[in-house]
Amino acid sequence: MDEKVTSEQKREARFARWLDAPGVHFDNPAAQKAYRDRVTRFIRVFSLEKPDRVPLVLPAGNFPIYHAGFTLKEAMEDNGKLCAAFRKFLREFESDTFASPMMVPSAAAGTIIRTVNTRWPGYGLPDTASMLQFVEGEYMKADDYDLFLEDLTDFCLRRYLPRSLGALAPFADFPPTPFILGMPNRFLTPAMAPEVRAAYQAIIDYGEECARWMEPVQEFHRDAMAAGYPTIFGGQAHAPFDILADTLRGTKGVIMDMYRQPDKLLAAMDRVTQMNIDCGVAGANMTGNPVVFFALHKGDDTFMSNGQYEKFYWPTFRKVILGLVEEGIVPMLFAEGRYDNRLEIIRDLPPGRVVWHFDRTDIFRAKKILGDNACIAGNVPASLLCTGTADEVRDYCRRLIEVVGEGGGFILTGGASIDKGPAENMRAMTEAVMEYGVY
Repeated sequence: MDEKVTSEQKREARFARWLDAPGVHFDNPAAQKAYRDRVTRFIRVFSLEKPDRVPLVLPAGNFPIYHAGFTLKEAMEDNGKLCAAFRKFLREFESDTFASPMMVPSAAAGTIIRTVNTRWPGYGLPDTASMLQFVEGEYMKADDYDLFLEDLTDFCLRRYLPRSLGALAPFADFPPTPFILGMPNRFLTPAMAPEVRAAYQAIIDYGEECARWMEPVQEFHRDAMAAGYPTIFGGQAHAPFDILADTLRGTKGVIMDMYRQPDKLLAAMDRVTQMNIDCGVAGANMTGNPVVFFALHKGDDTFMSNGQYEKFYWPTFRKVILGLVEEGIVPMLFAEGRYDNRLEIIRDLPPGRVVWHFDRTDIFRAKKILGDNACIAGNVPASLLCTGTADEVRDYCRRLIEVVGEGGGFILTGGASIDKGPAENMRAMTEAVMEYGVY
């Protein structure tokens, strides 16, 4: 009988696949070597080892768009301009990965599907806006918990989709999904109504627009990797509390639930825990990249007490992390805001298996508490990159490298990505790594 494959063996296999970059046709042997050197750099810091030098991830965000002379509105309406901007950034700024236009969606696609929970320039925001805006709302009502727990698929189809995508509002009037059992045509019967046919047509139009939009974006990804630059994101997952608090109940709703119906909130988080593990694994399997990204919102110090964090946030989040680690995956945990009060709590993870990317957390204290437990990434302040001088950026990066980078296990990056700022400040990050980051 075959022995069970351990998590360490799975991890090594994922790292080997990432290094080999199957399907990538490199421009030349030098590009292939550069790719492998960069991936090796990340693999070593993930494992709390010393690489040849500190890896660098520039906090680009929408910066390439404005650096190229475009606006976000123009980029969201023209994928030619979008990809040209990111190609220019790749040529001009050195890093250990590449900034991706993948996170800039098509404005036309969002308009077709009439997105409710997102605004962008020209769609709920001024044309001059430089960032997308998520719109919190009660896309799950306080009395939806029973349906959520009993039949999550039916909840998504008849509650979540109609409330978050305006073009799919007719789905709210569909009969319960299980009603199709024994009579599958019942799933098609609603299409007799013209508004339902319009919803289906919107889905088709949305898909066609997204396929058109993504073609040059995917070409850019292939070209960037062929030039020797890996991507560091292989998939995405969420802390279960954030799914409820961010995208379903909203801040006000989830706070009320913590006091009025905590048992149902806890049960709902349990309900989506395995789903997040499966989602992260699927992304890593598809991309061949072992890093799964988490954007953590409601776990920061200002949102809840440590007691509440240990009751509502950490248990299911930790289960997701451990489930991914068991599959050989590296969770990259972006702790937005401050985690100063959480550092002792989040230490309760296997050593050398996760990356904590800190925003405004005291990263020097984090090094003392987590330095022998987790890879640390961060945290050049966005305010410094936008308003400081190149010398100030370089000096701060030097301090990060010398203190947080001591002994390895450190990635230099921003506390958060930026959209505008002096180009010299981005270059100062690269200069600091090249000058001070060699071990």
